[in-house]
Amino acid sequence: MENHKPATMTPPPTGGHDAGPRRGLTRDAVVGATCGLVVVLMVGAAYAAVPFYNWFCRATGFNGTTQVATAAPTSAPLSRKVAVRFDSNVAGGLPWKFEPEKTEIEVRIGEVVTVYYTVTNQAARTTTGQAAYNVAPLTVGAYFQKINCFCFTEQTMAPGETRQMPVVFYVDPAIVKDSDNDGLNTITLSYTFYPVRDPAPQPVAAREPDQRKGSL
Repeated sequence: MENHKPATMTPPPTGGHDAGPRRGLTRDAVVGATCGLVVVLMVGAAYAAVPFYNWFCRATGFNGTTQVATAAPTSAPLSRKVAVRFDSNVAGGLPWKFEPEKTEIEVRIGEVVTVYYTVTNQAARTTTGQAAYNVAPLTVGAYFQKINCFCFTEQTMAPGETRQMPVVFYVDPAIVKDSDNDGLNTITLSYTFYPVRDPAPQPVAAREPDQRKGSL
C-alpha cells in the first residue's frame, strides 16, 4: 500500500511583481513627505532664529553685542581708564557718508560719555538706513552699556541732509572683576549702516533742533 502524504499548501508570495512597485512608491512618498517637513521646519526656524539671536546677543553680550542701560551707574567712576575707538561703515547701496567726530577718546570706567557720529545723505533722493553695531574685543560686549543710541532705528534722510547722531554710553565697572578682560586697554565700537528698501511710514512731525550736550 502506498503512503500518500497530505498535500501542503504553499503560501502565496508576498513580494510579487506588483508588490515591488507599490512598496517603492510608498517609500518614495514617505521620503518626500519627510523632506518637505524638514524644509518647512528649517524655514520656520530661520525666521524664528533672527529675533531669538538678537535677543540672545543683547541679553548676554555674545558676539560683541553691547547692552542697553536705562540710567547711569550709581557708583562713582573708577580711576582706571580705557581708550574707546569709533568705527563707521556703510553697506553697498546706501549713498551715505558716515563718520565719527572723534576716532578715539579716553574714558574712565563707569564714566557716562556722549559722542557723536555725522551722517550725510549724498544722494539726490530721500533714502533710509538702519545701523547695526558691535564692540571688540567680543568679551567686552556684556559690559559696554549704551543709554542712548541710533542703532536699530530706521533713519530717513532727505537729499543732501546732514545729521548729528549721539551715542551715550559707559563701561560697566564690573568689567574689572572679569579675568577675561585683564589688561584691557582699548575697546572698539563699530557701526554699519545698511539700506532699508521698504521703510516704515513715518509720521509727519517737525524736526527737533540738534541739542548737543558736552561732546567729548
